[in-house]
Amino acid sequence: MRVRELFLYQFKNYAGNEFLFDQQIVCITGRNGSGKTNLLDAIYFLCFTKSYFVHSDAYCVMNEKAGMRIRALFETPQQQTVQCILRENGKKEFGLNGVLYTQLSKHIGHFPVVIITPDDTQLITEGSEVRRKFIDILISQLDEHYMRNLMKYNKILLQRNALLKRWPESVHKDFTVLDIYDQQLGELAAPIFMARKQYAEQLKFKTNQIYHTISDEKEDIEIAYHSQLLQHSLSELLIQNRHKDIMSQRSNYGIHKDDLLFTLHNMPLKTVASQGQRKSFLFGLKFAQYEILKENLVLSPLLLLDDIFEKLDEKRGRKLIAYIARQSTQVFITDTHKERLHKAFEHEGLNIQWIDL
Repeated sequence: MRVRELFLYQFKNYAGNEFLFDQQIVCITGRNGSGKTNLLDAIYFLCFTKSYFVHSDAYCVMNEKAGMRIRALFETPQQQTVQCILRENGKKEFGLNGVLYTQLSKHIGHFPVVIITPDDTQLITEGSEVRRKFIDILISQLDEHYMRNLMKYNKILLQRNALLKRWPESVHKDFTVLDIYDQQLGELAAPIFMARKQYAEQLKFKTNQIYHTISDEKEDIEIAYHSQLLQHSLSELLIQNRHKDIMSQRSNYGIHKDDLLFTLHNMPLKTVASQGQRKSFLFGLKFAQYEILKENLVLSPLLLLDDIFEKLDEKRGRKLIAYIARQSTQVFITDTHKERLHKAFEHEGLNIQWIDL
């Protein structure tokens, strides 16, 4: 799969720009604030129907402008056009080959993508929500039912929590609605749990392999899937802990509490790993995501690498470039220093397109 053309109109700092990509490796250089990351985010947006960096589409619109439009021509190998229009009134139109989607989730997985950015350190340092999002992005590109089940689960969870908050004020304590919510959550949680368990195990194995390749470190890192459903079904947990949920006025059990635990030497990775070990681990984790997608899909995912060489030692940099050079997918790489990228690729013999912003 290749991106051949990209058109941006009022997307972040792009007033109206068109880019043509004619190589497997595309290196994008420029000063901070020139739009390198925004260019990658536009590609990600068209693959995943939303920005990687901001929650609201409105934040993707150029400052003091109303609405935006982005479009890309993909070769898969047939040519396909993906376009997103955000109207001035906030209405979002997302389409493939001129046909608009009625459900955006149906687009996920058609154009697989993996992005690596400096912000990904949050996977190590922040709370469980960030890591759940990571594994959800992976599985959603492999299983068309997964995201729909997850969206339904989250909607019912909100309704259940709203009911629990109203519970103390209710004159008649009717358990009928709560029973229905519990049954629906139990049915939806089971396949989500099984998918996360399956792919967490694959992530563990592949991350270890790539970590050792990039870092030459001998120690094993561990990725453990933590879920309350490992011992009991959600239906059982909700029944057993209903009183606790009513007293706390929230749902304390479910797949919304899942986490991925990262350890080094049986200690939390975020507390014992050096900066180099953290970088190697994140590359291992993200490239493991890439390899799982590549093995399970017809199309190899795009690789979007944002400022990955910053504060990376020369040895790890060489290992990283060697890994990238072995891939058959299209790779977009950004850096503030063009000379650094030139030096990194000078011995690989690859055809590279250079874009200076």
